[in-house]
Amino acid sequence: MTAKPHPLQRLLNYGRQYRQQIWQASTFSIINTILDLAPPWLVGVAVDILVQQQNSSIAKFGVKDVVQQFVVLSIATVIIWVFESLSQYIYDRLWRNLAQNIQHNLRLEAYNHLQELELAYFEDSSTGGLMSILNDDINQLEDFLNGGANEIIQITTSLIILIGGALFMLPLSITIAAMLPMPFILWGSFIYQNRLESRYADVRDKVGNLSARLANNISGITTIKSYTAEDYENGRLRAESDAYRKSNAKAIALSAAFIPVIRMLVLAGFTALLFMGGVAAYQGRISIGNYSVLLVLVQRLLWPLVSLGEIFDHYQRAMASTNRVMNLLDTPINITTGHIRLPIEKVRGEVSLEHVTFAYNSGEVIIRDLSLHIPAGKTIAIVGATGSGKSTLVKLLLRLYDITSGHITIDEIDIKELDLYDLRRSIGLVSQDVFLFHGTVAENIAYGSFDTKEDEIIKAAKIAEAHDFIMRLPQKYETIVGERGQKLSGGQRQRIAIARAVLKNPPILILDEATSAVDNETEAAIQRSLERITINRTTIAIAHRLSTIRGADCIYVMERGKLVESGTHEELLHKNGIYTNLWSVQSGLS
Repeated sequence: MTAKPHPLQRLLNYGRQYRQQIWQASTFSIINTILDLAPPWLVGVAVDILVQQQNSSIAKFGVKDVVQQFVVLSIATVIIWVFESLSQYIYDRLWRNLAQNIQHNLRLEAYNHLQELELAYFEDSSTGGLMSILNDDINQLEDFLNGGANEIIQITTSLIILIGGALFMLPLSITIAAMLPMPFILWGSFIYQNRLESRYADVRDKVGNLSARLANNISGITTIKSYTAEDYENGRLRAESDAYRKSNAKAIALSAAFIPVIRMLVLAGFTALLFMGGVAAYQGRISIGNYSVLLVLVQRLLWPLVSLGEIFDHYQRAMASTNRVMNLLDTPINITTGHIRLPIEKVRGEVSLEHVTFAYNSGEVIIRDLSLHIPAGKTIAIVGATGSGKSTLVKLLLRLYDITSGHITIDEIDIKELDLYDLRRSIGLVSQDVFLFHGTVAENIAYGSFDTKEDEIIKAAKIAEAHDFIMRLPQKYETIVGERGQKLSGGQRQRIAIARAVLKNPPILILDEATSAVDNETEAAIQRSLERITINRTTIAIAHRLSTIRGADCIYVMERGKLVESGTHEELLHKNGIYTNLWSVQSGLS
């Protein structure tokens, strides 16, 4: 098994498209660091002027008067300060905009990839966990790019300047003594971040579990209340939150120990320079000005190393999040689009299934060697007991899953060869589990037909017998339906779903238990609208209530993934088989 690259390498590979922005931001970070380290040098020059006077470093450029030397130094100070402030403004904007761009594009790319994944992936994943990746993990990357990347560049630049300046100004023995703690600081930092890596990976997993629990409970709040399970769910949430807290505590225990250790190492280097450099200046081996510069410079450069703990903390959080986001992006898309285009206006609607077998990843076979032909424009119905495989056929037709063997064709074209957009655009689905988005009634009817005019929306609602109840709503077509349409009744949601299908005007219509969860009056209204919209349209009705499909051109009975009976309503009753038994039970004859 090939090992995955380090998360930083994965992030850098992804960041190649932002190479120019990264170089610009990094360049101004380096410029700002150099200019920010100028004050210690200015202090050293000022001391040099006072001590050396006509022999100072500025006097070597022809400015002998001490007052004039301070004028030159003051002008240089103003110029350096202005450019240092300007460079900070530029790098800050560049890094923050880069963070926003990467966050924005990465979230969109991850979401678009998520939409391309097959239905099985969502059935194996929690909504809260996916939300945690798209929101929290990508925000962690943003936080790191906002400040952490710049701090790493500035500390690295500072160390190079410090080491170079020390070698230039100090005897080798003093330089070695002052820099001796440096390898231990860097070595300790890498050991620290390696140990922290696994702990933050566990933190990200725990926050995903917590998000999943919260999303699940909020979605199921009606069930929680109706079963008085508030205390039980509080306990489950407490367990998830406590696991997250304990996971964070393990990471904190390690990160908190880092700074005190680094402080002691920094103290050792600074003390060595203070003593040995002072003795060297007293003995005349280095100038007092250089000694002053180095004291301030080391103070400015060594102490920021203490912040390495916080930087690595942000870094490891970001790397753990990077792994989760990149793992999502690396998830293979198993259902890929075909290359044959089939414009909706050219679809006749002839559907054929030839020796179709389908099994889930678990190996459980749901459909077994099933063959079925549906002529264009005809209405067929599929009935059977729960678990017989009826609704699975719908998912296979839409290629939400791919069949294990056999062929499914539309107008004699294998659906695997068809462009996915064209395939799904040609099929309208009205299911028992209607999903309405948080928005207005009009927006939900026009979903998928986004450029539809208001009069077309109203016309579709009238065909679906939804117009009358919509006009009784507080804001009529502009009424907000609530999340998942919770402000509407089941029958109202169903009729809006039918209006949505009417507006889509697909050549093939699938009705998956479209009336099973409504009352008799609503069922009658829905049935009237369905009779109108199925005319001259290939219609596949998956039904539990047999009374709703009596007029189908052909009715198929499924049992354990196979078609075991077929015929019209009257023909099936005469066969005295499974359908007859179902009809007897539902009509009260048995």
